[in-house]
Amino acid sequence: MNLPNKITLTRIFMIPVFVLFFYLDVMPCNFLVAAVVFLLAAFTDALDGHIARSRGLVTNLGKFLDPIADKVLVSTAFVLLLTRGGVFEVEFFAGWGLIVAGICVAVILARELIVSGFRMIAAGQNVVLAADKLGKLKTVFQDLSIALVLAGMSFLDSRAGVVIAIVGIFCFYVCTVLTIVSGANYILKNKQVLSDKEAQA
Repeated sequence: MNLPNKITLTRIFMIPVFVLFFYLDVMPCNFLVAAVVFLLAAFTDALDGHIARSRGLVTNLGKFLDPIADKVLVSTAFVLLLTRGGVFEVEFFAGWGLIVAGICVAVILARELIVSGFRMIAAGQNVVLAADKLGKLKTVFQDLSIALVLAGMSFLDSRAGVVIAIVGIFCFYVCTVLTIVSGANYILKNKQVLSDKEAQA
């Protein structure tokens, strides 16, 4: 197994560590530690891809593991945040923040499933679909929103913590919009994949 794939596996193994710290309420600032673990895991996503491309180490295993690791990490983080949904109702989000957050997470997860299915169809036609700039920008805002909301959760009893959480929530809404726009753009740009031609046996 080459280095990029080992890094990808490390990201997968970091997911249960992230979950552990998220729920480790007996530990001071456990959400902040969870945010650090999440950011380290998210960083490995860029690292393994860079190493694989620059050293010519792109493999089928890597193509399989990398998107799965990324999607499981982000999906897990969003679902976990909903279980502590009070953070989405700070300040002027009170009374409706958690409901909107739940809808946003559902939209984000639906988009990932749709795009993953789309890529499977493309792969069956031997078509390689590269990630576009909107998709990469969406990922940046996803990671930023999760890290900021987690960091804010550790200090919600202070004004600074509330402000950090609010900034994170706004980033979360931005990433939801980017999720919809980038997903639609991705499919429309490669709509030939969904042509009416019969699939090759």
